[in-house]
Amino acid sequence: MFGNITDVPGVKVGHAEHSEGITGCTAILVEDGAVCGVDVRGSAPGTRETDALDPINEIDHAHGICLSGGSAFGLDAATGVMQFLEEQGVGVKVGIATIPIVPSAVLFDLFIGDPKTRPTASMGYKAAKSAVVGPLVNGNTGAGYGATVGKLAGPQYCMKGGLGSASIAGKEGVVVGAIVAVNAVGDVKDPNTRETLAGARNLQTGEWLDCCAYLEEHMQSEGLPGTNTTIGVIAMNAKLTKVEAKKIAQLTQNALARTIYPVHTMLDGDTIFVLGTGDKRYPVDYLGHLATRAMEEAIITGIKAADKLAGVESYKSIQMNRGK
Repeated sequence: MFGNITDVPGVKVGHAEHSEGITGCTAILVEDGAVCGVDVRGSAPGTRETDALDPINEIDHAHGICLSGGSAFGLDAATGVMQFLEEQGVGVKVGIATIPIVPSAVLFDLFIGDPKTRPTASMGYKAAKSAVVGPLVNGNTGAGYGATVGKLAGPQYCMKGGLGSASIAGKEGVVVGAIVAVNAVGDVKDPNTRETLAGARNLQTGEWLDCCAYLEEHMQSEGLPGTNTTIGVIAMNAKLTKVEAKKIAQLTQNALARTIYPVHTMLDGDTIFVLGTGDKRYPVDYLGHLATRAMEEAIITGIKAADKLAGVESYKSIQMNRGK
């Protein structure tokens, strides 16, 4: 593991945040176009242009992906990403216009900031304009700025989520990168040790509530519908068809299942996009395995990098308190 999703040739990333609203958005740009697929696994998604990515439909390239906070209101951020790309002459040429294809997914982050302040088209434009190749800030940034996790027993027990990115170099020159905003209703655990990193936590005692145990005991969640979601993007310098991109997106959902407990619930809108930027083919199962590993690392990175914000504790703040 090394670096981030911009290690994949042709990929740029930019962010924009609003400190009062405690919300933000992230633009992942592929200005040369990339074959794109998507898998929506959660039952409360907020998405845009995902139908265009169905393998039976004509459009097979995207020019950017927008991940945003703000719940359904945040879908407006993708308009700003489109505007920026249109100004650069990037998109599908249709004679009288150039139309950038920018699928989008949003998460609910209205709990800890001003719920009336959400990502707008101007924020999406700012994020796209700032997109670069190179080191990325993880944690409280972009679409992960206001993210929280561990809300199954109620939002009052939540901890800070965040945005993370990672990449992995495979054989024969393939590079696979991931970026993800972690805002799950469940707990986040280390996939190797099963240690809880962030989740539902009793603020008075510091004890974990364990979202799965809570669900087994109470049979239902105290979380609110549509107020969660983990959204992310996989990019790789591989040649893909839309069918293959969708399949790899499905396989990558295994990373969420290995790190988030419970996951893909009625209260989550878990969505993963896959971008193929290259011209060399690789076995799909191999790419899916690398994508899953990269996404796992990105999820853990986003959680461990998040800072305490608006009184909501984070993995980092708890570790610091334990060290005192």
